[in-house]
Amino acid sequence: MKKIAIIPARGGSKRIPRKNIKDFLGKPIIAYSIEAALGSGLFDEVMVSTDDEEIASVARRYGAGVPFMRSARTADDYATLADVTAEVLERYSRDQNRKFDYVAVLLPTAPFVDAADLRQSFEKLTASDADGLFPVVPFPAPVQRALHFQGDKIKMMHPENLNKRSQDLSPAYYDAGQYYWIKYDTFVRERKLWTDNVTAVVISPLKAQDIDTPEDWKLAELKYKLLKDERQ
Repeated sequence: MKKIAIIPARGGSKRIPRKNIKDFLGKPIIAYSIEAALGSGLFDEVMVSTDDEEIASVARRYGAGVPFMRSARTADDYATLADVTAEVLERYSRDQNRKFDYVAVLLPTAPFVDAADLRQSFEKLTASDADGLFPVVPFPAPVQRALHFQGDKIKMMHPENLNKRSQDLSPAYYDAGQYYWIKYDTFVRERKLWTDNVTAVVISPLKAQDIDTPEDWKLAELKYKLLKDERQ
């Protein structure tokens, strides 16, 4: 089974300038994703899709391929991960006559993902009848008891759950935003990384952190240090 890891890393981050190659505890944050993909031993190709020459240089230094630069169409603020993935797979098919069986899209700001995570998640995917897989995190409180403002008053979004016990409500999860496995043929057919036939692995909130603001960055570093200390 041929597999490709695509790490999408454009140069236009605004909230955290140069986010994808910003130093994260001693090395560019994208290096963690590259090293996880290479270290897993799963992939025939580990590539970075970027429109930025500096990011391309960093990616190559850590062992990833950058066989072509990303187009302007998929480097703007509106391009989706699916758009980037489609462009990459089309270029491999057209320019190198290469196709794959599985695709992993691994975000460049996912330092908590390691080689073992990728191997274990791929094993779960191939043992199931699902077309794809991604990691999810449990919400810290029941979403069925969510609140919102109506004017200046706080109200339950679902008041019928007011007197229900937390343990009687179904657990809910959110996308960890780290990586997405998808069968190549499924993606080519549907142009989606998340179809109606996907499964997930549940991970600890300690192993996940959205990194959109400087405060998020600091939290991610604190979590990473804590995890590292626990392993020692």
